[in-house]
Amino acid sequence: MENLNQTHIVDFVLLGFAVFENYSPVLFTVFFNIYVFTLIGNTLIVLVVYNDIHLHKPMYFFITNLACLEIWYVSLTTPKLLTMLVTNNKKISFYWCFVQLYMFHSLGITECNLLAVMSVDRFVAICRPLRYNTIMSTRLCKDLSLMCWSLGFLMALIPVILTSQVPFCGRYYVNHYFCDLAPLLSLVCSDITVTVTINRLVAGIASMFNLAIVVFMYINIIYSIMKIKTSTGRKKAFSTCSSHLMVVTLFYGAACIVYATPKTSHSLENDKLFALVYAMFTPFLNPIIYSLRNKEVISGLKRGLQSMQRHIHDR
Repeated sequence: MENLNQTHIVDFVLLGFAVFENYSPVLFTVFFNIYVFTLIGNTLIVLVVYNDIHLHKPMYFFITNLACLEIWYVSLTTPKLLTMLVTNNKKISFYWCFVQLYMFHSLGITECNLLAVMSVDRFVAICRPLRYNTIMSTRLCKDLSLMCWSLGFLMALIPVILTSQVPFCGRYYVNHYFCDLAPLLSLVCSDITVTVTINRLVAGIASMFNLAIVVFMYINIIYSIMKIKTSTGRKKAFSTCSSHLMVVTLFYGAACIVYATPKTSHSLENDKLFALVYAMFTPFLNPIIYSLRNKEVISGLKRGLQSMQRHIHDR
């Protein structure tokens, strides 16, 4: 942190959505409702899966992991954004900025890992159905989950440590609504080629390696589905992985636009909008995608509500 200490930067200022400043009350209402629904929806998924023995399956174990991650993910940036919209206080301390940067990328890499593991789970379920319970054992699921989280939090250390060492030269206006790599590095006034290269390498390994696993698994899944003779069987098999495909498309589509395209002042403005997709709207849509489209989750929710009603009635 020596270089940064030399710049005497105590606070950064998040510019947020300055072009929409006149619409702050509307944006606050929209984002607040999305945030509340995201918390309620993902928490509900966790509670339903945890309390319903019928949902104690590998697929729902990973969905629960994803729901917990989304609660953490959306809570990392949205409260600050809501505060900015209400109070216009856009300052964020230097240290909290880098904590936010680290946590955001840790959770992002963890989500990449989880989406890859979930594709493996769907591959085994569709392509090796008779051995599914044997292969996807409780022990293996827990080990895969631990691996996803551990790798996410370890790999994110590299870009955060490197970025914390660059000199900002007294420039402290961050053109984003949270602390992210590109807007922070745009404030640097020295040659950071090595830092940018290593950051891209880490991001590439974390995203492209996991995406390659997803693509490989779904090539095999589609091939297996096409061999099913009945259209009903093919439709049923595909329905078990369609929700996962939707989440993968949303997450990777927005993330690739933000992190894999060249940066200009104009693209940084667009990046803030695309960041909302994977930082806010994907966590918001996950409960809808994984519950309203899933008969087992809906049945589990109904059983939970009926059990709660009986409990209240008995009292």
